Amino acid sequence: MKIDLDLVHRILYEGGHLELDEATLRRVAESYAFLESFSRDKIIYGINTGFGPMAQWRVSDDHLRDLQYNIIRSHSTGAGEPLDDFFVRASMLARIGSFIQSKSGVHVEIVELLTEFINRGIYPYIPRHGSVGASGDLVQLAHIALCLIGEGKVHYKGEWSETADVMRECKLKPLTIYIREGLSTSNGTSVMTGISAVNQLEAENLLRLATAAAVWMNEIAGSYDDLMAEPLNEARRHEGQIKIAEQMREISRGSKRLQKRENVLYDGERLADSGEEVNGVFKDKVQAYYSLRCAPQILGPIYDTLQYSRRVIEEELNAASDNPIVDKETQNVYHGGNFHGDYISLEEDKVKIAMVRLAMVSERQLNYLCHDRINGILPPFLNMGTLGLNYGIQACQFTATSTTAECQTLAMPNYVHSIPNNNDNQDIVSMGTNSAELCAQVIENVYQVMSVLMIAMAQAVDCLKIKDELSPATRKMYDGVRKLTPTIIDDTPFYEDLIRIEQWLKNMH
Repeated sequence: MKIDLDLVHRILYEGGHLELDEATLRRVAESYAFLESFSRDKIIYGINTGFGPMAQWRVSDDHLRDLQYNIIRSHSTGAGEPLDDFFVRASMLARIGSFIQSKSGVHVEIVELLTEFINRGIYPYIPRHGSVGASGDLVQLAHIALCLIGEGKVHYKGEWSETADVMRECKLKPLTIYIREGLSTSNGTSVMTGISAVNQLEAENLLRLATAAAVWMNEIAGSYDDLMAEPLNEARRHEGQIKIAEQMREISRGSKRLQKRENVLYDGERLADSGEEVNGVFKDKVQAYYSLRCAPQILGPIYDTLQYSRRVIEEELNAASDNPIVDKETQNVYHGGNFHGDYISLEEDKVKIAMVRLAMVSERQLNYLCHDRINGILPPFLNMGTLGLNYGIQACQFTATSTTAECQTLAMPNYVHSIPNNNDNQDIVSMGTNSAELCAQVIENVYQVMSVLMIAMAQAVDCLKIKDELSPATRKMYDGVRKLTPTIIDDTPFYEDLIRIEQWLKNMH
């Protein structure tokens, strides 16, 4: 069985249930049986030794079960606001993805209980802060484990409740500790991977919206359509640029607003009769501003970045990120560092930077619409009221600009911020969970910037009275905005409109 992003989407966004097949559960059981036999009369980290720098101390046989409970309880030390239910559910999915590789030697009971939590909508309390990304998400995963053993609290049916009470209500039995369930549940990259999986799905959605917005913007400007021409973009060779241009051509199909350069500037007779040139100056711009014209070149690298991050996240969803690794095939237990979160940390920094760039181009497109001396076709701030008395979307631009500025501050890579800790046992760490959480914040910000842009583009269409000239695809977006917000003439508070538009954009998966 494989846990991919399509499955994550189905369970998180469509209310689907997770079902594990018998063959998968049987392999987990076989891994446990092998470890149970293999571990007798051997020293194996985390089974009969202490944890981390305490690994040099052997733990006596009569305290082995206490050892597993102790790591769960001692590491449930997170701080800050709890993670969103989406992130928690995705993290539990990622933990199952790691366990079903059958490399952890855990009892099948843990996989079945995690599945019950996911399917019943039981969300462990996981504070935002606590992970340095190696040994994975020790603190946040310990909070999941704490709930699995019937302690701590969970979010269930919209309320925070004691885990023990919810488990009794759902007729679920707390997890039994067998050999290493405490360490294995707490050790790995599953929280950073779960957050990253949600980030990936949201980032892909934002890129689709930005691609459609790029076409819509060029329709408003009446741009020449060769910016998305196949020969032009294939000459650059990059897959992302070629793909974005292809998508833009499809979105623009049927538009009456985009001009053909060969019909205007390359037709000498028509140009002479059209009055396009006055005293050597062309009335319309020969080339649009970069935020409009260079959409394939700007969005293309974002596309390529998300293609690679999708691959890394799906690999991590199906990776054994535990330590040690229990390998039934070679009849051995291997000690290493599969919990180290560098893959996720680096990718989430890249996705974050790509999303900051998306916010920046959206903010510049918004500025084009607001700035009458730049666009030359629209009233200042798209003001359809009385200039001086009314203000159009002037203040909305402040929101988009300040939010974009925050994104730029958050763009600093977190991957390079290792701080040694754990008595220098963890002398270099990934900070992968921080990277994923900062990326999530940027994504939330981009939705807000995009919401302002959507309102502005719909207003620009009304200013120019061109809704019937849009392509069917961009007309559908215009109609979607207008179902939620009216044309702006008189001054009115915008904050509720922005909330409605943001939610609408988030529902476009």
